Amino acid sequence: MYTDEFAEYLQKDRKMSKNTLEAYNRDVQEFVSFEGARGITDIADMSSTEIIAFLHTLKTSGKSAATVNRKLASVRAFFNYLIHMGLLAENPTAGIKSPKIERKKLEYLSMEEMDRLLSTPDESIRGIRDRAILEVMYATGIRVSELIEANVEDINLRMGFITCAGDLSKARIVPLGRPARAALENYIYDSRDRLLKENREEKALFVNYNGKRITRQGLWKILKEYGGKAGVSQRLTPNIIRNSFAVHMLQNGADLKSLQELMGHEDITATQAYLAVTKNRIKDVYDKTHPRA
Repeated sequence: MYTDEFAEYLQKDRKMSKNTLEAYNRDVQEFVSFEGARGITDIADMSSTEIIAFLHTLKTSGKSAATVNRKLASVRAFFNYLIHMGLLAENPTAGIKSPKIERKKLEYLSMEEMDRLLSTPDESIRGIRDRAILEVMYATGIRVSELIEANVEDINLRMGFITCAGDLSKARIVPLGRPARAALENYIYDSRDRLLKENREEKALFVNYNGKRITRQGLWKILKEYGGKAGVSQRLTPNIIRNSFAVHMLQNGADLKSLQELMGHEDITATQAYLAVTKNRIKDVYDKTHPRA
């Protein structure tokens, strides 16, 4: 069914990130398996009816509209690839509309909550590391995968920036700001050396008590702990800090194009989602302060 060739095409030609590539592969494999179970093994026999049956099964099994949309996008990309290779004349997904997604309320911290969170870690070995993690996350809006995968060589303390590796040509350079630079300098030249112990060859920027690269699960535990200590009302996640970075930047006058570049969004529509928050805030201020509001 050309799924292996499709995966290779995504990696080499489309230069997709690792996580996106894996998601596309999973979705297409699921689609192919679904159709195979129904006795359809030839791509020439695929019509919109088959795709609609697949999407209907996803919906009735309880999958969210966002998940169904993603899987449809993956299948659509698969058929576009087959057309590109001259194996199909038309894309059977062409006339299928994506389900409407109810936009979730954007979760973020106020500036006061963020200040409390950043002041929570102590001056222990672990506290110095955790302060650096929190400062970098808020200073850059870095993705959790980029933070975990960051190496010491990605930090330039003298110039004050971090290189978010991304994939291949998608790497970007993000400024750190003074508090984040100071926290990183303290961590790299003090706490990190002591955490490494005998593991001196480790390249990871942030390491755990075993001197190895910190894991996604480890990071979530750190955020949960400090969110509780800082009295944050919602459960603290990496995405909430990323959202806070974006919202606070816009509230303080950042333009949308610059924010898009800083966050690494390929499409500016992803960045525009944060505008709704700032518009609501402006309306609240107007309602509370204008004498004729």
